Amino acid sequence: MKIAYFSEVFLPKIDGVVNTLLRLFEYLDNNRHQSLLFTPHSNTRHIRSTPVITTPSVPLVVYPNVYVSLPQTRTFLRHLETFQPDLVHLINPVHFDIPGLKAARLLDIPVVASYQTDFPGYARTLGFGFLENAVWKFFRDIHNQADLNFAPSNITRDQMVQHGIERVKVWRRGIDLAHFSPARRNSIMRSRLTEGETEKPLLLYVGRLSPEKRVDWLLQLFQQGLPVRLAFVGDGPYRPILEMQFADTPTIFTGFLNGEELYQAYASADMFVFPSKNETLGNVVLEAMASGLPVIAPTEGGQIDHVVHGETGLLFDADDPEAMVAAVKYLLERPELRAHMGIQAQKHLGEISWQNIFDQLLLDYEQTINNHPFAKRLPQSKHKARQKPIRLPDSGHWHL
Repeated sequence: MKIAYFSEVFLPKIDGVVNTLLRLFEYLDNNRHQSLLFTPHSNTRHIRSTPVITTPSVPLVVYPNVYVSLPQTRTFLRHLETFQPDLVHLINPVHFDIPGLKAARLLDIPVVASYQTDFPGYARTLGFGFLENAVWKFFRDIHNQADLNFAPSNITRDQMVQHGIERVKVWRRGIDLAHFSPARRNSIMRSRLTEGETEKPLLLYVGRLSPEKRVDWLLQLFQQGLPVRLAFVGDGPYRPILEMQFADTPTIFTGFLNGEELYQAYASADMFVFPSKNETLGNVVLEAMASGLPVIAPTEGGQIDHVVHGETGLLFDADDPEAMVAAVKYLLERPELRAHMGIQAQKHLGEISWQNIFDQLLLDYEQTINNHPFAKRLPQSKHKARQKPIRLPDSGHWHL
């Protein structure tokens, strides 16, 4: 199979989208598929056997790791005509992918599109709720031109369907259980994250440091006198403000961590706290669970596909920061329950491996191609989806 990908972001930026693409290109290469990536900016020209094609672009002032470029439909047409893909996959189409969609349609190539970021929810959270319907219309107009749309979680799929997006299917994310594991717990890393106060409970946040993530909520843990240490792993435009806000608290900012350092950071903590409610999935939640951490998260967002209240963590009212603090306090006072939830969190992930996830993705690709009136038919797949059904949590609110 030959697949052309269009992604708004890629290396050197690190986030859930980029990590998923890196895993996917490895899988495609190992299974002898051919792929091509278009992206506005990257510091690499190849990922394994996948060529990376960039275009003239400039960074956004607010998010310097995100680049924008002028429409490149003619450029995309030329490369697509040379590559002759069986399918085009748009990853989180916002601006760069739209000319790619146009080029694919001009060449009668089947198109699938992934919805990755809850921009309508972010607009509401940041005080621009009057734009929410317009943002949904923008994405509806894009995604309804695709032959198939992917959502990363059940709740995101339901939101997309509710707002008129058609042909939506869940494409879950995998986790590398060999790397994200309680076995990676490390005394040196714990000492680093607690600045030597290793006996204190360590709370961990991993992700982008930006206003829409609501990470400033975590300041209330100290305002209410909880005896904890807090570690922020990640970076973003909000970091300087957060560093000032948390200056007199037992908090450390590590910046981005990768590889062994990241695995150890997860496994060396005691709880994972995730205030953001506008998540289509939250890959970091899966990484925390695989590392044996109970997760404290809101009752809204894609993470509720996996965080089972009272079993693998606690869910708090998504609009109540005091409920978040109460949930943290509840587990602080119950170390045995906290340890039990960490064990259950790891077990809950079961067979959510990248191999299983991508096997199913390739089956969805093949069905999309074979259902397209102008696409060439593919032989019957040798892939078999091995993913087990995932039990979903109760979506109800929790109260102490």
